[in-house]
Order: sequence, then C-alpha cells, then structure tokens
Amino acid sequence: MEEDKSGVPQWPRVSKFILSACAATVAEMVTFPLDLTKTRLQIQGEVALRQHGSQAAYRGMLGTALGIVREEGPLKLWQGATPAVYRHIVYSGVRMVAYEQLRDVLGRSEDDHFPLWKAAIGGMLAGAVGQFMASPTDLVKVQMQMEGRRRLEGKPPRVHGVYHAFLKIVSEGGIRALWAGWVPNVQRAALVNLGDLTTYDTVKHFLLRNTSLQDTSLCHGLASTCSGLVAATMGTPADVIKTRIMNQPRGPNGRGILYKSSIDCLIQSVKGEGFISLYKGFLPTWMRMAPWSMTFWLSFEQIRKTMGISSF
Repeated sequence: MEEDKSGVPQWPRVSKFILSACAATVAEMVTFPLDLTKTRLQIQGEVALRQHGSQAAYRGMLGTALGIVREEGPLKLWQGATPAVYRHIVYSGVRMVAYEQLRDVLGRSEDDHFPLWKAAIGGMLAGAVGQFMASPTDLVKVQMQMEGRRRLEGKPPRVHGVYHAFLKIVSEGGIRALWAGWVPNVQRAALVNLGDLTTYDTVKHFLLRNTSLQDTSLCHGLASTCSGLVAATMGTPADVIKTRIMNQPRGPNGRGILYKSSIDCLIQSVKGEGFISLYKGFLPTWMRMAPWSMTFWLSFEQIRKTMGISSF
C-alpha cells in the first residue's frame, strides 16, 4: 500500500469505491422518503395539466408525505429504495473515486489549495461520468416510486419489482432504453456535483486554511451544509426535467411520447405551468439534500478515518 507525502496510507481505488458506496447507502436509506415526496410533487403538475386543469393531488411536502402514509401505508415511503441504493452504489462510488483521481491529476498548489475552477471542472466531470453509468438504475427508481400513485388512480401497475422493471424496459425498447433520459440525467448530475463535490471540497479546505477549525466533524458538517444548499439550488430545474422525461410513457420504438428532448420538456413545462415549475419540489429537494449531504459526508469522512485513509 502506497503512502502520500504525509505518510498516510493511500488505499486502492476499489477500496475507496466500496467505502463511498457504504456511506451513500446509509445516507440514501435515511433520506429516501424525502426523495419519494419530491418525485411525486414534480410529476403531479404534468398529470394535472394533461387532465385539463384538474386539481393536484398533493399540496406541499408535508401534505404529500401524509397523503402517501394515509392512502398507501408508511412503508410506501420507501417504495423504490432498492434501485435507489443500487444507483448510489454505482453513482457515488464512481463520482467520488473519479473526483479524487481528477484532483490528483489536475494537482493541488503547494499550500494544498485546489483552485475553484479546477474543483468545478472535476466535480462536473465526476458527476457526469457517475450518473451516466448509473442511469439505468435511476430510470427504474423513478418508475417504481410512481407505482403506488398509479394503483390509487385505478391504473394497472407497470412493474412488479426491480428485476421485472429492468426486463420490461429492455423488452420494450432494447438495451438503449435503459439510458432513456440520460442527457438530462447527466446534466443534472453535473450541476448537482458542481454544487456538492465542489462546494464541500472548497468550503472544507477554506475553513481549514482560514479559521481555527480542525479537520473534525464540525468542519465536515459546516461544509456539507453549504454543499447541500448549493447543490439543491443548481440541480432542481434539471431534476424536474429529468424526472418528467424518465416517467413519460413510451412508444413501440422506446421513445418518449410527451417530450422529444430535454429542451422540449423545458419549454412545455415553462409554457404550461410557468418558470416556477422548474423549482417545483425545491423545498423537499433541499430538505433531502441537506440531511443526505450531511449524513454522507460525515459517514464518509468517519469511515475513511476509521480505515486509516487520508481525509477527503
């Protein structure tokens, strides 16, 4: 095992991938109900619009969560959690390893400072690569999250589990259908990681260089709070577009029926519901990203410390 300049062991990338995936799994299970709430809020606007101005089923984050518990049962708040965990094993594992690798390649300055422009490039590239590889699991997650609502509306279920969802998608549209909506997916991931990875890395090392804070959980918590807010602000519009494209019905050729592209979805959403529709679900997005980011980064840093790996 190699050591860095400070003598701290440098673990292989596979080990860092596994540790990143473990931290992401903990964060995902803790905050998944908020992700389900966010998805329902984002989808219901287009459903009401297609039904000629019918009233939205849910109003606000709390009303959505209570409605799901009352109408479908409390366990339905974790519907779709399995593919969500699968997604983060791939997504978070790849993005964290990729970012650290890019950071090593691009290089820090002599005072251990990683310039903001380099951090921004690294965060966006790492997020884009990780999300592209995880897109199939993200598609399955979104579809499974909407199954409870479909049943209440008297519609037949589209999928009966993760394995069946994958088979159904491939049988209807081929392997390429697993990457339906990958463009807005990757766009969102690039923006989110510009907010998350870049902000956390920049704020954390800024605090270490310019304040009396040590490399402890307090520093990690402050940096993760900032990263969650910035990530939610930058990623919500792309998240709305991504969710609508991935949830739309598809024709025999596997292509979407409602939207031709992410730009078309953006235009239709703004025309039909106004610009504010792009920030529909922002509150649950932020309220999910804030605890997710804090849980992930605190877990990630603590696991690294426990395993003898240098701090992020």
